[in-house]
Amino acid sequence: LVVHETEPASYGWATVKNSNTNTMFDIVRTNPAGVHPAVEGWIQRDVAVELLRAAGHDFEALKQQAQTRGFQPVTLGNATFSAEYSVRRSTIRTRNVLGRLPGSTHPDETILYGAHWDHLGIGAPDARGDSIYNGAVDNATGTAAVLELARVFAAGPRPQRSVVFALWTAEEKGLLGSEYYADNPVYPLETTAAGFNIDALSPTGPARDMLVVGYGQSDLEDRLERALAANGRVVARDPSPEAGYFFRSDHFPMAKRGVPMLYTDTGEDLLTGGTAAGKAFDQMYRQRMYHQPADEYDASWNFTGMAQDVTVLHRLGLDLANSREWPNYRATSEFRPVRDASAARRR
Repeated sequence: LVVHETEPASYGWATVKNSNTNTMFDIVRTNPAGVHPAVEGWIQRDVAVELLRAAGHDFEALKQQAQTRGFQPVTLGNATFSAEYSVRRSTIRTRNVLGRLPGSTHPDETILYGAHWDHLGIGAPDARGDSIYNGAVDNATGTAAVLELARVFAAGPRPQRSVVFALWTAEEKGLLGSEYYADNPVYPLETTAAGFNIDALSPTGPARDMLVVGYGQSDLEDRLERALAANGRVVARDPSPEAGYFFRSDHFPMAKRGVPMLYTDTGEDLLTGGTAAGKAFDQMYRQRMYHQPADEYDASWNFTGMAQDVTVLHRLGLDLANSREWPNYRATSEFRPVRDASAARRR
């Protein structure tokens, strides 16, 4: 049971509730009990405080201890907590959507672009009575970006390496579509040179910067810095690494298996309004729109910043697709040993 606190989670309880009170899914597994505990979910902080108090523990004291290397779990003694689930199991079929532009010279080597096409569907109504969770920002923007990248690549000269355009399913249910692909890759991960994840672009107009989520992982960041500098822009580091966003989107299943992945987001230093305006939109979105029915299209949106960023991602992928270079994780990255283990597959 994950104890919810707004700052560590990076979102309020409404987001947790809306994300977990409708139908839940998992990919079909041969041994589901080996992956999941019997009960898993979220618990509100006040309930956790009372539960621990009944067991003779202090929540805040344990929270501090849990941030130390030598922390050991504690038992709840005679304290009890009950949860009731009404389970109706069924098997459904959903789909990842893949498009591939075969390379002219090295078709067995791949550049990957991906975004998730799903959202939350129909759920609990908000104060307006709206129960449709559109996911316009999260992630119709990313879906549109991948489609546009495919169009632009297909209209240009054929690159030397193949380029794959992936729209993942069931990201909102635990990265299930991308996890399934990573477990059952259509194109070998060892010879996937690099990947780019696009998840929720902000409709706030052009920015002087471009955010790298999980900054410090791979040398793809160096390539991005050079590409941005050519247009007078800069890379912005992830302002909230403690929120763990790098581990919460569809690039992560590929990263775990060693594929160098770059996860970028809209910059906050906007040409109109500067950093204050960028941060204000981000805060408003997370509080009022993220995983809520209010995440829907608005005619006032400014798409020029999205186009600016997607153009940069196109340039990065095109340059790599016409090169013999193999990006890698930095020596300090936990993903570097996995990538290095398959080095013999790459020439």
